[in-house]
Amino acid sequence: MITVDNLSLQYGSQVLFSGADLQFTAGNCYGIIGANGAGKSTFLKILAGDIEPTKGHVYIDPKCRMSVLRQDQNMYDDYAVLDTIIMGNPRLYECGKEKDAIYEKEDFSDEDGIRAAELEEEFAELGGWEAESDASRLLQGLGIPVSLHNKQMPELEGRQKVKVLLAQALFGHPDIILMDEPTNNLDLASTVWLEDFLMDYEGTVLVVSHDRYFLNNICTHIVDIDYGKIRMYVGNYDFWYESSQLMQKLVKDQNKKAEQKIAELQAFIQRFSANKSKSRQATSRRKLLDKITVEQMPASSRRYPWVGFKAAREPGKDRLFVTNLSKTVDGEKLINNVSFIMNREDKIAFISSNENAITCMFELLAGELEPDEGEIKWGVSTTQSYFPRDFDSYFNGCELELMDWMRQFSEDKRESYLRSFLGRMLFSGDDVYKHVNVLSGGEKVRCMISKMMLEGSNVLMLDQPTNHLDLESIAALNNGLSAFPFNILFYSHDHQLTETVANRIIELTPDGCIDRMCTYDEYMHMMGRDVNEITE
Repeated sequence: MITVDNLSLQYGSQVLFSGADLQFTAGNCYGIIGANGAGKSTFLKILAGDIEPTKGHVYIDPKCRMSVLRQDQNMYDDYAVLDTIIMGNPRLYECGKEKDAIYEKEDFSDEDGIRAAELEEEFAELGGWEAESDASRLLQGLGIPVSLHNKQMPELEGRQKVKVLLAQALFGHPDIILMDEPTNNLDLASTVWLEDFLMDYEGTVLVVSHDRYFLNNICTHIVDIDYGKIRMYVGNYDFWYESSQLMQKLVKDQNKKAEQKIAELQAFIQRFSANKSKSRQATSRRKLLDKITVEQMPASSRRYPWVGFKAAREPGKDRLFVTNLSKTVDGEKLINNVSFIMNREDKIAFISSNENAITCMFELLAGELEPDEGEIKWGVSTTQSYFPRDFDSYFNGCELELMDWMRQFSEDKRESYLRSFLGRMLFSGDDVYKHVNVLSGGEKVRCMISKMMLEGSNVLMLDQPTNHLDLESIAALNNGLSAFPFNILFYSHDHQLTETVANRIIELTPDGCIDRMCTYDEYMHMMGRDVNEITE
């Protein structure tokens, strides 16, 4: 359906990629991966026709309808929710509006009748009579209740708008779907629903995502943008990762053997070149040496951070006691009579159909909110580090350079000491003198993780820490949390992180909580339901 021929893109002297020859066909899902700045989103924009390449062409079957996930949440603020979704099929939407406008005319002519009949036929062929019910099903699948379906877009929260735009991209059976980070701001239940939808989808999907579990579940191919090239591999993300690691190891081993052979030949030549009886052998060795080349592995654009949390002291037996906790915010009861005790080995993942309830729980545990009822008691030997869902208050209006920003949270003010933490999260050289108010979302998250590593706490609390992070940083955070020997309380949209880190699940419900000692997947199996049911 899509053919890419000799595609190149260059900004000034920077070449993002060149000479790309690819073909994307129906029935396949292509995961586009690469480091931040490699050109993933830009590549999608070229395919969508929003950006012109420096060189090469993109050919798309003119009979195919392409749908693109839009990123501007306020783009449709003049429209109703259902209308916004139906606009995902522009011709259907235009047909319906023109038809309605004709019927509203007071002076309805014969020509209007003929045109209306034509539109009625086209409207029916495009599925117009089922459009609203189809749109409603998409919304319900993504966790938007029916009570919001006839609202105007400005009445929805930001996260709800994101889901509406996703429903718009999926609406009306498009032949091609282009999606950039579709799981951003999606809860786990909505992400699983989207996985199921895409696995049953018969068209062509191209998706940029930092969610490893999502890519593994939906992808038939991986498109890797690295080394200034775009290469396609058959298989999901894990297959690509394991294959790429094996390939790099084989190349390194091959290079090492070649270097050893070169060293042996050079030593032989040096030793015997002045010896007449050996000069013929030395000459033959020199000819052989000229034929041996060490393949230079191209420098990858990927950068791998290192996350490691070390507690300044070990906590005692008593960790955390939550008793009959309740909290109402803006008239909504988010926490209702919740009680639990955190034990020594617990790594607790909170889940809920209401993300605000989880954030409220973290704010209560962090002391940022006072409970209406109940009590929170931390063990006297515990120290807590908190990664909030909304961390903008740490950066907005702050004129400090990154080094001075970190210095606020450290008793040791030495630059060399602070650099050791920033460097692990890829802030090196002059990067540490950037002003924090101009950092990107991903850089701010890495700052917050650096701060948590610096604090040396023995209890970690994290509310959606993987937002804005690339695949390499998410994997590093996953490894760091898995290796941490003490308590963690967290909530994440990343299924793989939740599954591999948590050994206890607490689901916050309107009636209290459900508490089980198990992994996330075991919890869903134990409860006898699919993850989608969390939204019901």
